[in-house]
Amino acid sequence: MVVQALSFYLFATIAVLAGLMVISSRNPVHSVLYLILAFFNSAALFVLMGAEFLAMILLIVYVGAVAVLFLFVVMMLDINFVELRKGALRYLPIGALIGLVLLAELIILVGGQVIEADPVGALHAIPDPEQVTNTEALGRLLYTDYIYVFQAAGMILLVAMIGAIVLTHRVRAGVRKQNIARQVGRTRAEAVQLKKVEPGQGL
Repeated sequence: MVVQALSFYLFATIAVLAGLMVISSRNPVHSVLYLILAFFNSAALFVLMGAEFLAMILLIVYVGAVAVLFLFVVMMLDINFVELRKGALRYLPIGALIGLVLLAELIILVGGQVIEADPVGALHAIPDPEQVTNTEALGRLLYTDYIYVFQAAGMILLVAMIGAIVLTHRVRAGVRKQNIARQVGRTRAEAVQLKKVEPGQGL
């Protein structure tokens, strides 16, 4: 028990510090690296809780795909972050309001756990861990009682992905791009040129 408690406090402290560094680092590449560190420590916390499936999914999906994708996008795109942050103060009241709403939800959640004498018993859909595996128990919850919430989360992620693509897509002058409509609609006269080359002369 002592080892588990020390491991929990170690992983939790590193995860919180890494999360703070994600939002406070000036270099976006460093922010992504701290995000990967936070994911690793969160996965370790899941292992301590006995949710090994969530820990592996966190490492495979978020660290192996999402965080690495963030890192490559930040390193490959020539984004002027100083210019993007110029109008950030205009959205400060909206951000503060969203932060207060999230804080209120956390307080309600923690208060509900304290008030509820048997919070586990209130969740009737939780199966007996002695009978099913962690993966099967998670699948039963996601695809039965929480199927609509699960699908709604997928739609939100899809909209967020499309929004990120739209925000980062910029038209730059002097960059050669493929025009599919012009390429398909060209005629033979535009595509083929016949030239008479004299002997001893090149094109």
